[in-house]
Amino acid sequence: MSIKELQKNIVRLKENNDVTILAHYYQDIEIQEIADYLGDSLGLSQIANRKTKTKYIIFAGVLFMAETASILNQDKHILVPEKEACCPLANFLNPNIVKEFRRAYPELPVVTYVNTTAAVKAESDVCCTSSNSVYIVKRIKEEFNVNEVLFGPDNNLAEYAEEKSGVKIIKIPGDGHCYVHSHLTLDKVKFTHNAHPNSKVLVHPECIQEVRDYADFIGSTAGMYNYVKKNYKNYKDFIIGTEKGLLDRLAADFPNNKFYLPSQNLICKDMKKNKLQTIEKILKLLDKNKSKKLVEYEVKVPEEIAQRALNPINKMLQYSK
Repeated sequence: MSIKELQKNIVRLKENNDVTILAHYYQDIEIQEIADYLGDSLGLSQIANRKTKTKYIIFAGVLFMAETASILNQDKHILVPEKEACCPLANFLNPNIVKEFRRAYPELPVVTYVNTTAAVKAESDVCCTSSNSVYIVKRIKEEFNVNEVLFGPDNNLAEYAEEKSGVKIIKIPGDGHCYVHSHLTLDKVKFTHNAHPNSKVLVHPECIQEVRDYADFIGSTAGMYNYVKKNYKNYKDFIIGTEKGLLDRLAADFPNNKFYLPSQNLICKDMKKNKLQTIEKILKLLDKNKSKKLVEYEVKVPEEIAQRALNPINKMLQYSK
């Protein structure tokens, strides 16, 4: 069966079985093309909560994203094509590490990136995204009336938030990073920029500082997409300093522009574990009314953890209004 035939079959099965498909921008373009909604991690979870009316949601991303969707949608079935699709960044931090830092700094609030497990969120005071991290750090500092905050797990995002907010940040655990973004060097960015000197350089705040300092724009995945959407008529060329999936999406949506990847290693292996064939398999189980066999694909955060994890997420959303 060809990719196009497989996609058509997935769309047919999806429409017949009360299913919404969500896909992160870092997914292979073939998966993005059959999704009902595209976005970044938190945005997709909010879509699941506010816009989807279906009983079943297939979330093509990594595990922590599906957990966040489950936290926000306890009444829905969140299914993932691949439970082994984890986030190495999220795995740098666990609840015990958070508790250790709380004991060492009992007066300081804990800010955790949404790129964390549900269990870590449950131990936090507030969550943040890459796009609102600076604002969240400022707000939680004011609420707690302190000069420092605990922040994890991404070191580069912590440095970015500290630089832009002026708030002192203690990193937890201290060595957390995204292997996709943190490996991108200034030399690679400059090499690509020299080859395409009229390009605008867009990078993710999970990149190292010297790369961020060189960029024309620093933003989340959705932020970079929106920057191109706003400026595609003004600039022809863009260098995209994030996972390759976003470049594929931009190239499809803005065919008259040119997009360049500064490194061929900007690929998240876990994101790419999700496959069209597995999505079709899940849909076939639903189509044959074999929902009991879906347990191996379902992500369900226990209610007790979900309720505790919901508090820091809600605080973030409250701050962001």
